Amino acid sequence: MIKYLFSFIKKNLTETILLSFSLAFSLWLMFSTFYYKDGSMIIATKAWSDFGSHIPLIRSFSFGWNFPPQYPIFPGEPIKYHFLFYFFVGMLEKSGIRIDIALNTLSTIGFAGMLVMIYVFCNKVFKNHAVGIISVLLILFNGSLSVLEFFKLHPLSIHTIQDITQNTIFPSFGPYDGKIVSAFWNLNIFTNQRHLAASMALSLFIIYQLIISRKNQRFLTYSFLGALLGLSFYFHTAIFLMTCILLCYYFLVYPEIRQKLLITLFLALIIAYPQYAYLKTASSNYSTSIIPGYLIANNLTIKTFVAYWIMNLGLYFFLIPIAFLYVSWEIKKIFFGFFILFLVGNIFQFTPDMPTNHKFFNYFLIGGTILTAFFLISMWKKVWTRGIVVILIFFLTISGIIDFFPIYNDSKMAIDDYKKNPDVAWIKNNTPPESVFLNSIYFFAPESIAGRKILFGWPYFSWGAGYDTVSHDIDRKNMLAANNKASFCTIAQKYGIHYASFKKNQLTDDTGNIINHNFFNNNFPLVYSNTISQVMIYSTNSCHNLHDQ
Repeated sequence: MIKYLFSFIKKNLTETILLSFSLAFSLWLMFSTFYYKDGSMIIATKAWSDFGSHIPLIRSFSFGWNFPPQYPIFPGEPIKYHFLFYFFVGMLEKSGIRIDIALNTLSTIGFAGMLVMIYVFCNKVFKNHAVGIISVLLILFNGSLSVLEFFKLHPLSIHTIQDITQNTIFPSFGPYDGKIVSAFWNLNIFTNQRHLAASMALSLFIIYQLIISRKNQRFLTYSFLGALLGLSFYFHTAIFLMTCILLCYYFLVYPEIRQKLLITLFLALIIAYPQYAYLKTASSNYSTSIIPGYLIANNLTIKTFVAYWIMNLGLYFFLIPIAFLYVSWEIKKIFFGFFILFLVGNIFQFTPDMPTNHKFFNYFLIGGTILTAFFLISMWKKVWTRGIVVILIFFLTISGIIDFFPIYNDSKMAIDDYKKNPDVAWIKNNTPPESVFLNSIYFFAPESIAGRKILFGWPYFSWGAGYDTVSHDIDRKNMLAANNKASFCTIAQKYGIHYASFKKNQLTDDTGNIINHNFFNNNFPLVYSNTISQVMIYSTNSCHNLHDQ
């Protein structure tokens, strides 16, 4: 057995090294940004905001009861957020696996799987190991021109290496810091959106099997791939859409495989439709619009468009088209679909939060990076152009190398879990799993950590998912400041609220809404109080008992 294993590794040495590197790097990336220590969840500062949504979602499945699924920070309506990845994490935690191990294991498989699929994709199309290796390298270290912003802050000097390796902030984090280079090209996008890499890996696998592998597969294979694609609707809705766009494009350019593509797409849409129909029953504050220009839509001209994408794509802006012209017609047919994704991301707005279109460009860059890697390897074959290749690779990775160190040097923040936080422990052990709380804390509320739903979490998450957040916000404000039990109970019955939670002497909630303590003291029993944290929990069950009678 050992002899066979060594023989296999020797025969597939490049693949073994690539797989080992992908797993090792992915493990470090995921476990360094989220882990468990002494009863607390330790979260990297740059991942903090997104985990304010992920933890409540995971815990709603592992500690709570969330079927049919609702957004645990916006209950009362069908979930609009692609939850399936976090459902799997929750089920692993429910089975007894610690939350960091559950989340990081699936995240590692997803990120490593994406890197491996990129390599496999390259190897099959170009029959060249080096193209795959360079593609993986270029994907890990983005080619934007954020390096220019870095040198504005840290002028070139004898301390430049030290400035890079000790850096703790991204040089450019547009649009959030007002700079032109977006925040969506560095590795932070994968540490924060843990389901993104796994979704891309799944999509690449489906495309590889249908388009690249081209084996004489049976009907059962097409059915399996169609079912897999259909289920991915709630794994990552945007990636599902992109995969369908690519398969529709391939349907047009590959007449010989139209039948299997039709079967795959038909089954995918049949499986996805009930999920789509369920999603459409939720309130919405946005519908898809045609808004050209992505993040420069308000100042869109040919000049601003070109300037924006030169800064964000760097040399890729020139190399991807050159590489596309360089490759054969058959390879052009494969990769032109990725340009369609670039166009779609620049024309349509799918959610209220335009920056979320970044996924279209992340996927486009996979195809663009592979083409660029092939072009670089082709140049390397000529001795006189090897120096140029070295220079190009340097400028295609320097921004990504600089962006790596803010993640490596990132500080950490701790969230005390139920083993350390008595408020979380009491809620987890003494309230029904399906409970909904009237909350006074938006972010990492004890109720959310315990797997219970809260009436209204941090508004950006729900707003960005497309919910009508105004009504929830008004109802929550009226409930906290209530002075009439009948009015309060009407809203409590609407959302199924059985508890209210806030701190003693807390005059307002996180956003300044007034809390009427006397109303709660006079109308509802206090079922829990903590003299140290000052947390007080009231049971509002009498609202429902009155209703039932």
